[in-house]
Amino acid sequence: MTALMLAEPEASVRGFLAQQLASDGFDVLAFERADELPRAAEPDVLVLGDPAGLDRCRVGNCAVIVLGRADASERVRALEHCDDYLTRPFAYEELVARIRAVLRRRSPRADLVDLGELVVDRSARRVIVRGRDLTLAAKEYTLLLRMAQDPDRVFTREQLLRDVWGYRTFVPTRTVESHASRVRCKLAAAGLPGWVVNVWGVGYKLRPTAA
Repeated sequence: MTALMLAEPEASVRGFLAQQLASDGFDVLAFERADELPRAAEPDVLVLGDPAGLDRCRVGNCAVIVLGRADASERVRALEHCDDYLTRPFAYEELVARIRAVLRRRSPRADLVDLGELVVDRSARRVIVRGRDLTLAAKEYTLLLRMAQDPDRVFTREQLLRDVWGYRTFVPTRTVESHASRVRCKLAAAGLPGWVVNVWGVGYKLRPTAA
């Protein structure tokens, strides 16, 4: 699980982000001010809601994302010391996308999601099952990649609609079910039966073990 520390002065924003990031699979520690961050902590990513916090925190060698004003000079100063800068007000979905992008850039094997018999090469948009390429449609590939990135997690239909299809509000649709079914069948035909699991009443997960 990705360790994330958050320093956000606005209580409502802090509470919302902590809850949403935790539901998206991050291990979150939230604080009001940057100087409250524990110096001994070693998170994977640090989100700062106040650009001034860059001068007050010294937390490991982690990725740093700043949430700040739409001020060019402030953004330039912040980017001299942080990995990314997101202007307020911001969309939560964009923040999550930027966090994951920053983490990918810092990882030496970021382009590969390796689950043994199943490997997803993001740079080439390839899915390899037991050494052979598996052909998937565009959304089937994105759905499989999202689940493969966190194989122990159960994804709700709402989360998959947001992450894979870009829905910002839940709508009644069978899109997730139909795509998950096709991915399950293709994996089974390639020799990995039972990898896409329907968790009744919740959603889907990837189980990297043969049935």
